[in-house]
Amino acid sequence: MIKDYLKAGYPALCILTQEPHRVEQILPCEGWRFAVWDCIKGIREAGSSQILEEIKDPVEAIKWLYGFRDTVLITHNLHLFLDSPEVLQVVANGVTSWKATGNCLVMVSPHIALRPEIEKLVTVIDLPLPDEQSLYDLQCEIGTSVNIKPNRKAARAAKGLTEFECETAYALSLIRTGYFSTKTVTEAKAQMIRKSGILEFWEPAKIDDVGGLENLKSYIRKRAAAYLPENDTLPRPKGILLVGIPGTGKSLSCKATASILGWPLIRLDIGALKNSLVGESERRIRQATQVIDAFGSAVVWIDEIEKSFAGAKSSGETDAGTTAGMFSHFLTWMQETTTSVMVMATANNIAQMPPEFMRAGRFDAIFFMDTPTAPERTEIISIMNDKYKAVIPPTYVERLAGFTGAEIEQLAKDSLFDGIEEAVKALVPLSRTMREEIQQLREWAKTRARPANTPETESTDQRKIRAVKA
Repeated sequence: MIKDYLKAGYPALCILTQEPHRVEQILPCEGWRFAVWDCIKGIREAGSSQILEEIKDPVEAIKWLYGFRDTVLITHNLHLFLDSPEVLQVVANGVTSWKATGNCLVMVSPHIALRPEIEKLVTVIDLPLPDEQSLYDLQCEIGTSVNIKPNRKAARAAKGLTEFECETAYALSLIRTGYFSTKTVTEAKAQMIRKSGILEFWEPAKIDDVGGLENLKSYIRKRAAAYLPENDTLPRPKGILLVGIPGTGKSLSCKATASILGWPLIRLDIGALKNSLVGESERRIRQATQVIDAFGSAVVWIDEIEKSFAGAKSSGETDAGTTAGMFSHFLTWMQETTTSVMVMATANNIAQMPPEFMRAGRFDAIFFMDTPTAPERTEIISIMNDKYKAVIPPTYVERLAGFTGAEIEQLAKDSLFDGIEEAVKALVPLSRTMREEIQQLREWAKTRARPANTPETESTDQRKIRAVKA
């Protein structure tokens, strides 16, 4: 691609990358002489430490290019000097002559930082990160020297890392485990999230910690096949929206989805991205989605999404359109991204959701999470008894009808201090205090969402008999 630009006589290019040394390795091509400049070493031959000229001033370095034909000067961090009128002028003056002499100035930068005076003269090119095969080849190269077999899965997990980051992750993996560990590579990859400062890396929850919700679990397990490397026919789901009563396990289910898929869990807090500076919130949401795309396979968890995007259509009256701009970008990204990500969003109040968000196709499925059924309560009681060493009798299954999973957990904790009987009497479930709101939500879900809960399979008498036996 670069050779085509040079043949066409492009006099100035800006290559966007965070791998400046990789540019030196892959850019040189037959027919042109390649030199490299930085403000410490001066000008040297590309791919070599041989110094050609100890010119550290950027203006003089660019002037150096005037004296040659068919020469490419790769400049590192020249964008940091573009506030200088002299640098801008020497670039503008050089463009005309370079086009005639076959020369080219290449600026290597991690982001676009072109001044208006030269932005029409410079062509911007993205240098893609190493692909899976390149990362696998690097693994083979490292493994051969220490007689360690390569691991294709680890190379696949490394997608999104720079060549340098991947090399250090592989080395750390060999030190820790003696082989190319996918887990170690993923841990190194988590640095991308931490460095961004706008996303959070969370530990996935164990699927055994989620009581009931078999319909939801089954849905996710079946669609996990779509993300297998050998799949080229099954469509990959983009996202699932979990709507329901507070405390029914929506957030826990998002965390457990990462365990089912075997992926890392990234939490995206839309509210935390908002900034008072004009345009900063929109930039931060774009940056967040770019980091997610670069990270690759992951579950993206957005909690209480209705609060983040509530009033997006009318936000122009309250926040100069900031929320609407963020909302628009997120919808576009979610629909158009080709990265293997699963967006897991939760919502308590569906009435606050923007209509565009509920349109068919935005989410592959909308699940309604009601208060646990009797079989689910039995399972949740067992989980909480094991977790807190509590002793909630199995016969309490019927008595706890209408309690959410979070309320049963609180009951288990309170019973350790107050006793089970007193704890039950003191705890008033949401199904009583918010009866009307919950009923409205159930009516809405009848025709608009899938049931996530495990269906009732036993009669009340059968459950009582089973509880007594237990």
